[in-house]
Amino acid sequence: MKKIYGSAAEALEGVLKDGMLIAAGGFGLCGIPELLLSAIRDAGTKDLTFASNNAGVDDFGIGILLQTKQVKKMISSYVGENKEFMRQYLGGELELEFNPQGTLAERMRAGGAGIPGFYTKTGVGTVIADGKEHKDFNGETYILEEGIFADLAIVKAWKADATGNLVFRKTARNFNPPAAMCGKICIVEVEEIVPTGSLDPDTIHLPGIYVHRIVQGEHEKRIEQRTTRPASGETRSA
Repeated sequence: MKKIYGSAAEALEGVLKDGMLIAAGGFGLCGIPELLLSAIRDAGTKDLTFASNNAGVDDFGIGILLQTKQVKKMISSYVGENKEFMRQYLGGELELEFNPQGTLAERMRAGGAGIPGFYTKTGVGTVIADGKEHKDFNGETYILEEGIFADLAIVKAWKADATGNLVFRKTARNFNPPAAMCGKICIVEVEEIVPTGSLDPDTIHLPGIYVHRIVQGEHEKRIEQRTTRPASGETRSA
């Protein structure tokens, strides 16, 4: 089965629909599938729900879809550093479902493993637990969290072979593997496609069985917050 497509738009052809749930990899500005997000914006698909650690910033990541009002709900852990997100949420234009980061990652992983729900202590006694089933195990209270089963997963990897085996680079791995696992269809953008059989099996982070479509392209290397040390003899200005 052909998995390699010529562009992000081609890879998304026939997949997008209004109102769908999309799981997206990335953490801050690291490991974001920016080519696929731009193609979704250009396609005009609307009323989307995104399960993603965060919504990028105002002009990058999922933030570009907030600008065009294509997102109706975010299932997220961190929502700072995005003025448009704040404006829409406080104005009642955007739904938000908060999840602790570990819980969100496990919800994605559970969906990929076919697990409909699991119990966790994280969030007990907080607003996270409101409306959720509580159950005691060995004298400790846990809450029920549901696995995420997304219509589409979009992720970013460093390398892929033609069968879809993926290798992620350092911290860009982040939420990408669990996001990829929980999508009925998984589309991945990569920096490099290598010959099948050239990847050491022990270095593969996600097997190709989870990946349906691949696109290769140029990617922007953003640094979220640059911190530098003054050179010797210099003083840092305020």
